[in-house]
Amino acid sequence: MTHTTPRYSPRIDRSKIDAIPLPRSAKKFMKLKLLPAFFILAALPLSAAKLTDNLAATANGLVEGTFNADTQVHAFKGIPFAAPPVGEFRWCEPQPVKNWTGTRKADKFGPRAMQRPIFGDMVFRSDGVSEDCLYLNVWTPAKSNKEHLPVLVYFYGGGFQAGDGSEPRYDGESMARKGIVAVTVNYRLNVFGFLAHPELTAESPHHASGNYGLLDQNAALQWVRKNIAAFGGDPKKVTIAGESAGSISVSAQMASPLSKHLIAGAIGESGSLLGALPPAPLVEAEKMGVKFATNSGAASLAELRAMSAQQLLDATAKPGARFPMTIDGYFLTQDPVATFAAGEQAHVPLLVGWNSEEMNGWTVLSQSPAGIFTEAVRKLYGDHADEALKVYSPVTTPDVHQLATELAGDRFIAFSTWKWSDLQGRTGGKPVFRYYYSHPRPPMFTDKPEKDFSVHGAVHSAEIEYALGNLPGNKVFAWTKDDYHVSETMQAYLANFVKTGNPNGPGLPEWPAANRGSQIQFMRLDVESKAEPERHRDRYLFLDQLAGKK
Repeated sequence: MTHTTPRYSPRIDRSKIDAIPLPRSAKKFMKLKLLPAFFILAALPLSAAKLTDNLAATANGLVEGTFNADTQVHAFKGIPFAAPPVGEFRWCEPQPVKNWTGTRKADKFGPRAMQRPIFGDMVFRSDGVSEDCLYLNVWTPAKSNKEHLPVLVYFYGGGFQAGDGSEPRYDGESMARKGIVAVTVNYRLNVFGFLAHPELTAESPHHASGNYGLLDQNAALQWVRKNIAAFGGDPKKVTIAGESAGSISVSAQMASPLSKHLIAGAIGESGSLLGALPPAPLVEAEKMGVKFATNSGAASLAELRAMSAQQLLDATAKPGARFPMTIDGYFLTQDPVATFAAGEQAHVPLLVGWNSEEMNGWTVLSQSPAGIFTEAVRKLYGDHADEALKVYSPVTTPDVHQLATELAGDRFIAFSTWKWSDLQGRTGGKPVFRYYYSHPRPPMFTDKPEKDFSVHGAVHSAEIEYALGNLPGNKVFAWTKDDYHVSETMQAYLANFVKTGNPNGPGLPEWPAANRGSQIQFMRLDVESKAEPERHRDRYLFLDQLAGKK
């Protein structure tokens, strides 16, 4: 399903005239003469919009959301933060939104970005799939635009291939109940969000191409800076957060000179571009773009733009189609590792960590025909295998599958998260709070016995509903009292961090900063959460040494 028609009403309900702050005689005249509401509202100052009437005045026009009387939270869904990236705007940096007259309904999620159904755990409430996807959603507990509440902007995960701000696990109502204005943001994906091509570079005023999805996120942050006060938020107190590709996005926004001044804090759940999906030099990314175009039967940029969105999406399923982030000289001016090493990233507090089973151990053991760990390591690391077996040692960790699980998780995403936290801790000038999430999800609701995939830890993405207080929205798992306890603890830490830059607060185990004091510590998040000394630094130093040799 596609969606390209703006969803707004040129009039407001006449019953709302009494709420407009004008003299009684003027209201009477308006009702008698039945003047069109957009003439009335056009004459009002922006401050006239009341959140108590579910109205908020953005820089582009009025929006009308909904109100949950039980939670006392206003929701504004499907607000455009950039023009539809279609036609001539396909593969352009986000363009300004056109102003509208009257009141735009903001009671329904906008369309999600073009994507294939890759991940079975994604549930969408969005208005179909479309290139016209640059919408965001706001949940606020504020009753007026004078409250200056802290703001959380959350970027979804999905490998830059899938995902959407409408997913129930990212729903912002629960965080809003904690006194936070919560925002979820859509951004372009796969070929639509990350295609680099010499012709695109040539037509760009910045001589850059690719990174359109990251530029979408930047445009959303600029929208937040300009508009969030209308929803009761503080534009100078914005924390960005995300999981997996969303976490990688957070690290990218911290590294970018375009975004680093727009944020006051950062939360990363499993992943950074300092190792996971690292950006490619622009020249290399352009070659990948040319190859994609050739394989798609397009000899020029004009022919690519002439293809339908569905044709382009189908072409991304062909072998060899890759669209990495790029060191484009504009959004990313250099290798992000160099940016963080030099202390040129955003100097903000960082809360960051990873899960105990980011990847199943069989992905490592399958490298050996007999499933023997040492043989698998020798195949993976060749001349460096002896060094690897010193730090991933079956002698010290006799549970071989557990050891393989730890190695698989480090290779997949944990190392890059560690690298981010380590560099930010040394050069970022602010506290870094590191976690290790180890609480496994409960069994699924099912009448059939579950297959044993040897999942004993917290798998990749398992923490999202816990962190954002959204367990009730996931009907797949049989949540227990322990699960709700873990969620209350983790959400409280995140809410405190968004409000103060420090996760600590009354009733919570003390969480020491990883880069303060003589001993590096992290918080193990589980039924009994507690601070522990850093584990396995030798492993990450080994992986870091290998990364430096590439």
